[in-house]
Amino acid sequence: MTTPDNGSGQGSAAAAAPGETHSPRFASIGSQYYAILVSLLTAFYLISNIAATKQMSFNLCFTDWVVDGGVFLFPLTYLLGGIITEIYGFRAAFRAVLIGFAAMVVGAVVFGLVTASPPVGDAHNQEAFEVLFGWDGVYVRILIASLMAFVAGQLMNAYIISWIKTRFGESNLWARLMSSTVFGQIVDTFIFGLIAFTTFPLFLNVLPGVDLFPLMGWGEFWNYFIFGVIYKCLIEWVLLPITYAVVGMLKRREPSYRRAA
Repeated sequence: MTTPDNGSGQGSAAAAAPGETHSPRFASIGSQYYAILVSLLTAFYLISNIAATKQMSFNLCFTDWVVDGGVFLFPLTYLLGGIITEIYGFRAAFRAVLIGFAAMVVGAVVFGLVTASPPVGDAHNQEAFEVLFGWDGVYVRILIASLMAFVAGQLMNAYIISWIKTRFGESNLWARLMSSTVFGQIVDTFIFGLIAFTTFPLFLNVLPGVDLFPLMGWGEFWNYFIFGVIYKCLIEWVLLPITYAVVGMLKRREPSYRRAA
């Protein structure tokens, strides 16, 4: 039996007996808080994908680590995804992922239309724009990789949080957030890096008008994958006190969450 929680996910709760599950509390999505969280998730996702067109290298502990421009904001999408799942449940998180997915598709269509439109004056800027945002350019490749990775990683993240909460109740929020982040980021970083940067998708060059090229060697890819997972998980850990505060505030302020107690 689950004891009432203190509003921050840290209330005492007994683990379910073998085969037993708790009835987890979730709020309804018809509130301004859900809309704000989804808006932030979508905005961070869009910005990160545009920034990811640039690869960077940092020297840390006498080793050069390869990252992309999404390294600054993208980890926060998992923090937001975790908060959404914890408060509103798996279905609400799935809806948020679909909204982010749709926003990226709309962005790709707009960039494609802008690229195809005739430029004014010098064609030099047009050529540079086509390299980044053309249908066979870097952005579209990153878009496809990101859509696949984002959906797979975020759904993994949401499923683990929802499953652990159903199994163990309101207690141990930190365990839900950290375990879901580790598995979600492994899936996300691997799929994204494999498709966006390596030779893996070059078989598509047989299609007319497609001219893909590798952006990383395999050594750089594994460097990117290992550092990316560790870095993103560390960000989640460092921001855990903020996550606890936000979750606690939402559990206190969401009337439908309190009524579910």
